[in-house]
Amino acid sequence: MQRMSKLRAEANHWREIETRIKDAIELAEMGDDSIEADLTAEVQTLQKEVEELTFEALMSGKYDNEDAILAIHAGTGGTDAQDWAQMLLRMFLRWAEDHKMKVEILEQQEGSEAGIKSVTVKIKGPYAFGYLQSEHGVHRLVRISPFNANKTRQTSFAGVEVIPDVQDDIDIVIDERDLEIDFYRSSGAGGQHVQKNETAVRLVHKPTGIVVTCQNERSQAQNKESAMGVLKARLFDLERRKKEEELAQLKGEHIDVNFGSQIRSYVLHPYQMVKDHRTDYETGNTTAVLDGALDGFMESYLRSRVGQNAHNRRS
Repeated sequence: MQRMSKLRAEANHWREIETRIKDAIELAEMGDDSIEADLTAEVQTLQKEVEELTFEALMSGKYDNEDAILAIHAGTGGTDAQDWAQMLLRMFLRWAEDHKMKVEILEQQEGSEAGIKSVTVKIKGPYAFGYLQSEHGVHRLVRISPFNANKTRQTSFAGVEVIPDVQDDIDIVIDERDLEIDFYRSSGAGGQHVQKNETAVRLVHKPTGIVVTCQNERSQAQNKESAMGVLKARLFDLERRKKEEELAQLKGEHIDVNFGSQIRSYVLHPYQMVKDHRTDYETGNTTAVLDGALDGFMESYLRSRVGQNAHNRRS
């Protein structure tokens, strides 16, 4: 029923756009100068919406229309890396805001001096996973360190994990004997109750080593339920990526499902450039990218994926 509802809404959106285009053409053919300004504004709006729909048409994967769980982990680089993780979080929050998506922070671990060590957020909206799947991997920052008195150039890394939030559509049974469960006091913002009570939950799945923490909710039970949901989604995604890797190996392809190599570099010094190493898409407007202008990178990734799939079918 959920899938039917999403498909119905998508089809209705296309029909609405089609009707508006036909109406605009009819108005244009009337040649009435008094409506020229309104007609021009409508055409510009329609052009933007059609571009967005064309973009979404690139997302034909099974889980592309699902919500997304996004986690950021500071890598090597000390305080600079933790600050970089904070910058990435801001970038993704700005992107989500621009696309009118809802964001729920499930867990956030503050850095020792600045920034964050890790954060996990749930991003809800049409095609959230379809858009954000391009961001999975290692992001590299090169800049003059604001934390170094000598103003030396610093390279920092952060890992971004993106998985589809499909916990309601999967049947995964987790044996409680396979879990280590710890309760602790939440840190950072969240109200007085998180400081007085051990409401935060940390789950360790011993067979896989996956660690999930949640401190956003007001009670232990709610946090445990949220953490279990994230754990199920991560276990599901782990199996999904293993199957993709096995299928690729059978086809003689290489697929990197780990964080071993960087996907994108953000250079702020000695020049300004953001470049995606998978597609070679790049821009010199680093400020816009860090303010959430990611659609160009996402579209180039999706187009390369569609092209690769078409090549595979021909082969």
